[in-house]
Amino acid sequence: MKLKDIHSVYFIGIGGIGMSALARYFKHIGKEVSGYDRTSSPITDELIENGVAIHFEDSIHLISENFKNKENTLVVYTPAVPSTHAELNYFQANGYEIKKRSEVLGIITKDTFCFAVAGTHGKTTTTCILAHLLQECKVPFTAFLGGISENFNSNFVLEGTEYSVVEADEFDRSFLQLSPNIACITSMDADHLDIYGTGEELQKSFRDFTKKIKSGGVLFVKSELPLKGITFGIEDDSDFSIENISIEQGTYVFDLITPKEVLKQVRFNKPGRHNLLNGLAAFAMAEKAGCAAKDLAKALGTFKGVQRRFSYQIKEEDFVFIDDYAHHPIEINAVHQAIREMHPNEEVTAVFQPHLFSRTKDFAEDFACSLSQFDAILLLDIYPAREEPIKGITSEWLLDKIDNPKKKLIPKSDLISEIKKNKTKILVTMGAGDIGLEVPKIKKELAYAS
Repeated sequence: MKLKDIHSVYFIGIGGIGMSALARYFKHIGKEVSGYDRTSSPITDELIENGVAIHFEDSIHLISENFKNKENTLVVYTPAVPSTHAELNYFQANGYEIKKRSEVLGIITKDTFCFAVAGTHGKTTTTCILAHLLQECKVPFTAFLGGISENFNSNFVLEGTEYSVVEADEFDRSFLQLSPNIACITSMDADHLDIYGTGEELQKSFRDFTKKIKSGGVLFVKSELPLKGITFGIEDDSDFSIENISIEQGTYVFDLITPKEVLKQVRFNKPGRHNLLNGLAAFAMAEKAGCAAKDLAKALGTFKGVQRRFSYQIKEEDFVFIDDYAHHPIEINAVHQAIREMHPNEEVTAVFQPHLFSRTKDFAEDFACSLSQFDAILLLDIYPAREEPIKGITSEWLLDKIDNPKKKLIPKSDLISEIKKNKTKILVTMGAGDIGLEVPKIKKELAYAS
């Protein structure tokens, strides 16, 4: 099936961040779009406002007749949807064209100049920075982002069709559907072991991804990774590097070294050395595609951020509330480093919602070590997402491993009252589950209290 022959596109799991970006794309180019999701969210609310019909019950009777012509209907699903899903089974039994989100993304971007960012951490922020840089340099591009860019207030950007910007997602080996011209790998830490089994197998998939780069294409890699490519790093001998870092009123100021020149006094507003690396990777990719280095350096200073990526919710002299998507020990460490660097010598309370039973089981000791660094920890129950419980793997089990006298397991319903009792100077919420839906409630209560 060719995309031009499609009249209708039906999404199973339309509220997902990657799925909703595709839904926006098809709606924008004039296709009829509808779909199912398990629960409503701000994303589904916005899609509905934009004319996309969405229902929240798994029932074939709720599928509109407009999507029951298999000759011109494409069905897109996410791997997170269970095999028992009634609507998915209906489409499969009736011979519809059915594709995973990653397959569709590969089809859309195949004939474009494609930028693809891979990595177990950092890919969402890096793609959002890259999209911002390309816009500032007036490059005609389409971007499918894995988060809501605060510069675009969206996870989908359409500024043209000559270039494309995508996240190369390692989950379910999805990134092997892509054929990028310029690719980047930010990290290869063990994750998704429910899919890969071992960290070595995960790394193999990243090496397989590098083979998907088009002939004459370019690979950028973080300097310490065991891959060959153009390197980027901080205060090392990478091809692209950042040196002479200082902090002025919460903003990084540094020199940016390229293979051709040195750019002085570059500014970047997102806290954390991990975010500096993300910005450098995006800069290097855009520079390689022909954007002027001076224009890119200036554009770095106007990047606002990504929702739920070290996002300041409240930033007052006597109280700071930060929210982050961190759901892996390495990411928690990065958040901790950023907080300590930007807010030294302050007491920090961390609220963490573990994501997936399997990830909690696989990295329990690392989670315990990462969380123990904070001054106080409020731990929520494990968010299961696509998984069934694993016997013995609970938040109480994880809490026992955390070496911190100020630790507590609490139900989500008690979260705000516990935060108020804590009276901390710095509060950070972390996790990839539904904790993000609690953030506006916390912000409202604490802003009111202050």
